[in-house]
Amino acid sequence: MSRERDIYKVTLVGSAGNIALLTFKFIAGIVGHSSAMIADAVHSLSDFITDIIVIAFVRISAKPQDESHDYGHGKFETLASFFIGLALIAAATGIIVSGVLKIADWLRGEQLEAPGMLALWAALLSVLCKEALYRYTVIRGKALSSQALIANAWHHRSDALSSIGATIGIAGAILLGQRWTVLDPLASVVVGGMLVKVAVGLLRTSIGELTDSSLPQDTEREIEDIIRAFPDVVEPHNLRTRRIGNNVAIEVHIRMDGDLTLRHTHDRATEIEKKLKERFGEAAHITLHVEPIKPTNT
Repeated sequence: MSRERDIYKVTLVGSAGNIALLTFKFIAGIVGHSSAMIADAVHSLSDFITDIIVIAFVRISAKPQDESHDYGHGKFETLASFFIGLALIAAATGIIVSGVLKIADWLRGEQLEAPGMLALWAALLSVLCKEALYRYTVIRGKALSSQALIANAWHHRSDALSSIGATIGIAGAILLGQRWTVLDPLASVVVGGMLVKVAVGLLRTSIGELTDSSLPQDTEREIEDIIRAFPDVVEPHNLRTRRIGNNVAIEVHIRMDGDLTLRHTHDRATEIEKKLKERFGEAAHITLHVEPIKPTNT
């Protein structure tokens, strides 16, 4: 099965779970008179929307290079991660604003309505299901090296966290009485802050890749060490690196004895390219520029 189809499969599993959960949450929120559960259902709806984004953009990113995209379409997957980050931060902001408004109403003396047991059971079920979806999606995302899947996994985790907040608030309101109904919006604000932190991390990573930020310094040192392992190659320099979706691009200058034959230098460059692709994948874009250490004798 191809990588693209694997990503579709994982995303469709998450979509099925999201549809079932958001339907149950909306029913439980309305019947159980829980605004927290209705807000949690809206969060699940945002998860479903991001699933659609992943499916749409991964199909595009899987296209091979063409005349208009010499390096392929890999950055469309990064773009999907960016949109997921935006959706996540929007959902988190909505949770925080809703929670703050309810706290303000409570401080003014307004009595917040206590939810029913159906809402509590829905919240507990959501925590278990969304955490399971998170673990499944993040494991598959790492195995497939899919940034979009990993970002989507965090959206599952964010829904689980918001459901934890809803569970605390709903349980507190039911078990402790009317004077503790404020626990619901308080918990939602805390969870919303956690989600903002996750969203900012996703946005920072995707923006970095979209603006061609370099690979980490440790990775660049590893690239130089791989090149230096060849005895007749010295002084790798002008190293430039970046990510193109799931793949990396490496451009580097190397120096070799100017008296070596063109055949030898070509074969050595091919060996270096092969070694780098063994480490970073066959789809890695490798560009080597060979410079003579001394001019050829004439």
